[in-house]
Amino acid sequence: MSQQGKLILVPTPIGNLEDITLRGLKVLQHADAILAEDTRQTSKLLNHYQISKPLWSYHAHNEHKQIDHLVKELSLGKTLALVSDAGTPAISDPGFLLVRACLQHNISVECLPGATAFVPALVKSGIASDAFIFLGFLPEKKGRQTAFKKLTEIEYTMVFYESPHRLLKTLQQLSEYLGSDRQASVSRELTKIYEETVNASLSELITYYTTHPVKGEFVLIVDGKK
Repeated sequence: MSQQGKLILVPTPIGNLEDITLRGLKVLQHADAILAEDTRQTSKLLNHYQISKPLWSYHAHNEHKQIDHLVKELSLGKTLALVSDAGTPAISDPGFLLVRACLQHNISVECLPGATAFVPALVKSGIASDAFIFLGFLPEKKGRQTAFKKLTEIEYTMVFYESPHRLLKTLQQLSEYLGSDRQASVSRELTKIYEETVNASLSELITYYTTHPVKGEFVLIVDGKK
């Protein structure tokens, strides 16, 4: 087949399976194959909606090796849908490298609108959302102190993702560099049964999460420099 294929990025629910769009389901139903960050996780979604399609593993540990093969498949005319475990692909998840390679080879790329964890967290934080900067996960070790020093000068609302085992440490370091009275918001388990959002100063958040379970996936919103 000489006709070029297409890569379609499909946002998937961050918790509640009903949050996938009708258009997203249609793409998954008609794609030649689905590229999945974790095929087991994606299978749950596909089984829920009775969709049967080939699942190809595409994640952070193999994406470099997969690029040439996937570009070839797309060049042969296949339509491939790319999904991550939750949310929009390429937002703190694999996808950027493949999108770039497709554009370099003049392969069409489409991205559907849909779930992204930081949007509901930002909107209900009560912190200004007219101008913000998304920073994803802070460095774990190398470059971490440098990253915090740079945060002190940012005047926009800051948006982070954080894991449960680093949340308290991150809140403590933010308090150290930005001031304990800086307003912030922590959302966890968005759209799930135990969804929770706590809006408070950094010092109050540290106290709260010292005495409450730190479980789930977290989005951290921090007010900018005034």
